[in-house]
Amino acid sequence: MTQLSRRFYRAHGLGNDYLVCETMGPDDVAADGWSLTREAVVALCRRGWGEGSDGLVVLLEREPGEGKAFPLRMFNPDGSEFERSGNGLRILASWLHREGLVGSASFQVRCGGAEIPMQVHGVDSSGRYDISVDMGTARVGAEAVDAVGWAGGALEVVHPERGPMAFVPVWVGNPHAVVFVGGNDAAADADLDGSLLRAVGPLLATHPGFRRGTNVQLARVTSDGEVHIGIWERGVGRTPASGTSSCAAAVAAVATGRRSAGEVRVRMPGGDLRVGVSPGHGVTLRGPVQEVAEGELTRGFLARIG
Repeated sequence: MTQLSRRFYRAHGLGNDYLVCETMGPDDVAADGWSLTREAVVALCRRGWGEGSDGLVVLLEREPGEGKAFPLRMFNPDGSEFERSGNGLRILASWLHREGLVGSASFQVRCGGAEIPMQVHGVDSSGRYDISVDMGTARVGAEAVDAVGWAGGALEVVHPERGPMAFVPVWVGNPHAVVFVGGNDAAADADLDGSLLRAVGPLLATHPGFRRGTNVQLARVTSDGEVHIGIWERGVGRTPASGTSSCAAAVAAVATGRRSAGEVRVRMPGGDLRVGVSPGHGVTLRGPVQEVAEGELTRGFLARIG
């Protein structure tokens, strides 16, 4: 059973917050550790009852060796483990920089079976970081996200009021279903993060046609080429910002010819991220991370969660 230190770090990417914990070091004593179980993750991430967060990043080794990738695992607040989070990765990078484990040069982390290049471009006096992630090459299509059994091969979900709604499956280290909605003005954004998202999001996220479940984005492309999205995350629900969701929506817009390849500004309720999409669907993600707190979980709390 993986044992974690009581120390934690918190930061957010445009309101999407993660906790960072690390495995126990050689100087930690047994009383300072806690077991990484699904139940413990749920208790830790539960707002108002635990420390509260949109997820947990676990650093498995703080000194992997020169030139080697930092190994890590990621967990949703429902305790499920998942492959990758663009915001979670950048939040980890801010902590690695704060701890002096990385500088301004590119480095790599290993998560979900992939090695991922990252870079901290700078940090200001308020603890706001500018961080980029090379997300690799995205894949588009049902096979990419392990989607099966859609009737007649049609990639669409039927909304009880709006009828059939087509989606674009995108893999960017984790699965996504991007639903483009009509409208090209600011009023249309209310649809992206409102009642339609609450109806379509959970319907698609847990649809049996996705073997792994999926993250869901409602998206529209504006006349100036921006992509505006609302987000329903697998294992989380509605969230104000998501790095991989931004990447998936930008790739879907390019893949369907709604806009050309290049740098795409993706606008979410929490703010904007910049996503670079090459003609071959190579993806980079860049944006801010704000540090919030660091501290220790109390022994009393850890005793209650087992």
